[in-house]
Amino acid sequence: MQDQPKLTARQQQIFDLVRNAIESTGAPPTRAEIAAELGFKSANAAEEHLQALARKGMLELVGGTSRGIRLKSDTLSALNRARQFSLPIPSLAQLTLPLIGRVAAGAPILAQEHVEQTYTVEPSLFAKQPDYLLKVKGMSMRDIGILDGDLLAVQSAKEARNGQIVVARVGEEVTVKRFKRGPAGIELLPENADFQPIVVNEDEHFSIEGLAVGLIRGHGFN
Repeated sequence: MQDQPKLTARQQQIFDLVRNAIESTGAPPTRAEIAAELGFKSANAAEEHLQALARKGMLELVGGTSRGIRLKSDTLSALNRARQFSLPIPSLAQLTLPLIGRVAAGAPILAQEHVEQTYTVEPSLFAKQPDYLLKVKGMSMRDIGILDGDLLAVQSAKEARNGQIVVARVGEEVTVKRFKRGPAGIELLPENADFQPIVVNEDEHFSIEGLAVGLIRGHGFN
């Protein structure tokens, strides 16, 4: 990839905001959130800057979703190269990750019988280093661009902050949702109006399995 395109101060500010949101919550901000954060009068101003960033090849815009903003993998690679010295052996920069398919009830998510295969990927694809890839099932997170068949990069974790995209175990099911803990307890929120939030009952087994740190289209591998 060529050197990073020259950005205006405002474009750099918005790009950094998008990247930081993805790194901290696993999902990009909405146009309204960008506008609120930077003091714009409307989301349209944020959209204009995002379109300019897309034209410069810094990110991709996915139509039809409020959070349809993605950093391009080659952009992340360039940023990563700019932040570090080159590694002496290129192969050391590769990650080998297990791909987890359907998880059996009650079994550890990384149990060998759940591993469909392994993939070798570039670490720079992800905001933080993942421990495994999880094959997404269903469309409950469609509006932030997580679709059926995608590979969600997951970092193992037992705790989560409000707003983060998590892999959680509720009873005998493993699900991908946005985490919310409030006075009434824990809710797991979908990003698709066709689905209802999952309210975790006090007497129900619940645990955080990991945090989303990136996404790969499921059919992007050979």
